[in-house]
Amino acid sequence: MSFCELENQPRFSWNPTGLPVGGCQRDRRYSYGEFYARVNRLASALRKEGIGRGDKVAFICPNIPPMLEAHYGVPLLGAALVSVNIRLAPAEIAYILNHSDSRIVFVDGEFAPLVAGIRDQLTGVRLVVGIHDGDGPAAEGLDYEEFLAGGSPDPLPGAIEDEMEVITINYTSGTTGQPKGVMYHHRGAYLNALGEALEHQMNSDSVYLWTLPMFHCNGWCFTWAVTAVGGTHVCLRRVVPEEIYRLIQAEGVTHLCAAPTVLVSMASYPGARECAMKTQLRVITAGAPPAPTVIKNMEALGAAVTQVYGLTEVYGPHTVCEWHREWDQLPVDERAAIKARQGMAYITAEFVRVVDPATMAEVPHDGRTVGEIVMRGNNVMLGYYKQPQDTGKAFAGGWFHSGDLAVTHPDGYIEIKDRMKDIIISGGENISTVEVENCIYRHPDVLEVAVVAVPDDKWGEVPKAFVTPRPGTSPTAEDIIAFCRANIARFKVPKAVEFGELPKTSTGKVMKYVLRNKEWAGREKKVN
Repeated sequence: MSFCELENQPRFSWNPTGLPVGGCQRDRRYSYGEFYARVNRLASALRKEGIGRGDKVAFICPNIPPMLEAHYGVPLLGAALVSVNIRLAPAEIAYILNHSDSRIVFVDGEFAPLVAGIRDQLTGVRLVVGIHDGDGPAAEGLDYEEFLAGGSPDPLPGAIEDEMEVITINYTSGTTGQPKGVMYHHRGAYLNALGEALEHQMNSDSVYLWTLPMFHCNGWCFTWAVTAVGGTHVCLRRVVPEEIYRLIQAEGVTHLCAAPTVLVSMASYPGARECAMKTQLRVITAGAPPAPTVIKNMEALGAAVTQVYGLTEVYGPHTVCEWHREWDQLPVDERAAIKARQGMAYITAEFVRVVDPATMAEVPHDGRTVGEIVMRGNNVMLGYYKQPQDTGKAFAGGWFHSGDLAVTHPDGYIEIKDRMKDIIISGGENISTVEVENCIYRHPDVLEVAVVAVPDDKWGEVPKAFVTPRPGTSPTAEDIIAFCRANIARFKVPKAVEFGELPKTSTGKVMKYVLRNKEWAGREKKVN
């Protein structure tokens, strides 16, 4: 088995002989034996630098082999990996490196200027190692391959004494104040990795394409899951639809994970229907609840889409919308609506409920009564690093509080209705922004949409839709409003529509708070 790194520029192509093509030194393939030796070299070299149990090592790089190697080499020492979001601003990166107590930082050449500009602000970092993968600028100082050469390929003795030791620290997006460091333990990472392999039918024939950032929840633990089953990792530096489809064909990709926004770009790519898949592609999606229309469009291309749900605090996915064969006979729209549900807990997670947050009593399984999703168990974080008050608040009542509002259907499947902070209360009526968004997504001219509450003198607040049109279309606000009036209750219809690009996080989630705060500037309601 092997994992390979492939350049996303069209002028370079993968060669099954493993030799460089067109002068590209970055197209390469490793066996697991070679990978194991490199991981041991990384751990050995880190140990020579004084890294041991409890220390923190940071990596700032895209989905290239060194990022994958870090997920093994750092934990081998009992140290904790801090994988940093490559799309953050320098000040945010400085905060994370300092707050996490990172001692060594590995940085890809593309992002080296970010670290160079804040080097004098890093209080605990004593060594910066540059990663140069053959394209783009090289980082100054010690090179990653030189660093590995200083280590030994021989296996190191196990350094883990307690499976509850911290394996990684993943920082939240920081939309409310500074980012919080979510501590994962070895037991949780192990179980979540097995859960991914079991729930998504992975084995040694699986070929996983890295469209999901490894810095996001450690790639939902697929960094370990793919290796656990002996599958193939296909690393991808940038998420570009053209390259995704090329690799699906060339490598026989069987699995990939993607936020809904990535699925939108894939489904709308002009050459999508020309992709000849060697096997059915299993797509795992999460983030904002994907609109049934997005799922339907992807499945029309031949992919099988599975919705999962979770947060950084629960290692990524915690529930899965497991498919029932009897649903195959339903009309396509009904199937897509079911697939948009969040489902039931992973086999390795188990504990998830929808409750009244005031009483912690579970809501009836009637598909109507709304409550908050709460979770506990092995797949929930240890807590926030050096932030005990925030940890205590998050675990009020002994369960982790997600902040997501949902219902539980009679079959036990949960379905998100909104974030607690996103629900619109208009004239005493509760309006689910997700429901309104799903309606608008069905409009043929809509590519993406976000709905938020905006102030209204009469009703207190009302819905407003922010729409990104499909290329080549020019819908009007009147078009969208009329479409909604024909499909949902009138009090849920947006009172205004604005067109343009939607602000998003580095993982593709729409930043509704940016839209909301702009509309409420100077008013009382400002929610992050």
